[in-house]
Amino acid sequence: MSEHDTATHEAAVSTDVHDDPVGLLQDLIRFETVNPPGDEKACIDWIGELLDAYGLEYDTYAQDPDRPNLFSTVSGGDGPPLLLYGHVDVVPVTGQDWTHDPFEAVIEDGHVWGRGALDMKSGVAMFLATFLRLAAEDEQPPGDVHLLVVSDEEGGGDDGLGYLVEEHPELFTDIDHAIGEFGGYDLELAGVETYPIQVNEKQVCWLEATFRGNSGHASFPHEGTAMGKMSSFVETVDSQRLPVHITPAAEQMFEALADAVPPEQAEQFEALLDPDQTDGVLDAMETETKMFDALLHNTANPTIVDGGDKENVVPEEVTVFLDCRLVPGQKPEDVMAELRAVTGQDPEFEVVRFDSGPPSADLDTFEELGAILEAETGGVPIPLLMAGATDGRHLAQVDVQSYGFIPMQLDDLPFLELVHSGDERVPVDAVEWGTERVYEAVQSYAQ
Repeated sequence: MSEHDTATHEAAVSTDVHDDPVGLLQDLIRFETVNPPGDEKACIDWIGELLDAYGLEYDTYAQDPDRPNLFSTVSGGDGPPLLLYGHVDVVPVTGQDWTHDPFEAVIEDGHVWGRGALDMKSGVAMFLATFLRLAAEDEQPPGDVHLLVVSDEEGGGDDGLGYLVEEHPELFTDIDHAIGEFGGYDLELAGVETYPIQVNEKQVCWLEATFRGNSGHASFPHEGTAMGKMSSFVETVDSQRLPVHITPAAEQMFEALADAVPPEQAEQFEALLDPDQTDGVLDAMETETKMFDALLHNTANPTIVDGGDKENVVPEEVTVFLDCRLVPGQKPEDVMAELRAVTGQDPEFEVVRFDSGPPSADLDTFEELGAILEAETGGVPIPLLMAGATDGRHLAQVDVQSYGFIPMQLDDLPFLELVHSGDERVPVDAVEWGTERVYEAVQSYAQ
């Protein structure tokens, strides 16, 4: 059952916190919103107190009372509305090595250290600081600016944006574009400084493949067992690519990369878009191969095996769980057919989860966002097709185009290695610089 509460809080909160996005980030990190279980309520309530102090009304929407989502608006002019959105839940820290307590938000060596510093409490801090600044200023933004802070992104969004688009689609009726994760940071590719901005992402497709075969007492030899069929299937999936798919989103990304890099590398990126050459070029590339490979194929990774319940009994049935990620436009039946073809086997497939996304992306606002970064840095904006999943896929269900725009200059900080890892951290200067770029984006939207 859903809840919709207009929350009111009486809190003595400073009305100059919009000038301190780093302080906002530290406060956000200190809420232990590890998912599972999330427990985002205290963090969301605190954000509500900030909005109250600035005279802003907000609503909360919750499927689980301990996991609310917050929606607020700063009224603007006659221009189109823009949504700023982000999640406050984070992944666990268990078994990781940390120089500083992951929830103390220590500042050392010019960095804020802590879980969520990159994914994505820094983005929430930027959006929150921008939103509060808009409320504090006398001049209205060009159009209404909405702030949405959600729970449960790291768990799939069933209590967060997935719930909102299913139960409260009216929130998004007039919104065409949104700014959220993933992108806006500097990334060197082929010796060129690029700034990927996510415009599309692969689709989550979880499958179970069940194999059946001969069973019996384990003291005797057996052929055609479920375990043997499953292991052969997994070995093949583990060692062979599925077919190449050149999607509009991949074309946009690799054509932009080809335009940005020296001629030799440009030929490689152009060749990636020829299905007859794709796999050979990937095998010859020296860097970024895994990321590019994932963007040009459906993928299937076995992650869980379930079968057998007795040491001396050959099981009749074995199931393997497959985490599949499908390129835009593909469906579960497509990857099932590819798996059957590449393995020569026909297990019983069951779709556990499929989160569809848009087949292509609207690049109008990408150009605006890219121009901001290019003017500030001289770097090359790239429309990014994301191999992983974000809440952008849920917004696609209500026809909102999401752009990954968390602007940061990270220099040598290994972003992809630190996300979800120990010693996650972000440069103080990057948070301050990024907040200014987000503010520019809001003020220039659709102008």
